[in-house]
Amino acid sequence: MSFLKSFPPPGPAEGLLRQQPDTEAVLNGKGLGTGTLYIAESRLSWLDGSGLGFSLEYPTISLHALSRDRSDCLGEHLYVMVNAKFEEESKEPVADEEEEDSDDDVEPITEFRFVPSDKSALEAMFTAMCECQALHPDPEDEDSDDYDGEEYDVEAHDGMEVDATPTVAGQFEDADVDH
Repeated sequence: MSFLKSFPPPGPAEGLLRQQPDTEAVLNGKGLGTGTLYIAESRLSWLDGSGLGFSLEYPTISLHALSRDRSDCLGEHLYVMVNAKFEEESKEPVADEEEEDSDDDVEPITEFRFVPSDKSALEAMFTAMCECQALHPDPEDEDSDDYDGEEYDVEAHDGMEVDATPTVAGQFEDADVDH
């Protein structure tokens, strides 16, 4: 695979939170082999036994989750979706595919699955990913859950009228219920 490179694993200086040996990496359904997964504050990295691997920058990771689906051929694993294209070197030109795919708004998506031999480590791997991902918020995320101290004014934003009359305890107790 062309994107596999040789590089030193992340260390304490990069905020290494979790090092998970004997972890299989799967790229879009193709196994890359077994190696060590490094979850650091700066990046998510995987290296095989020969020192070849890849690193993912957190801003490119759009989703991470635990898959507990035991019917999946991989079993339980850490799922990571990336907004970038990773693939094998191709001898055929990609230009024909690009012409057919005229939707410029579609971002490339790549799916990684990390399957540790020790399934009890999955929760700790997920927690480490959550902590690191939180350090790299998406600057384009308009729907952030961050509270900025101001209440949301529905009328100002949606043009809807809202009855702001406070409810009184018990005011609906004698209401007829239509089912």
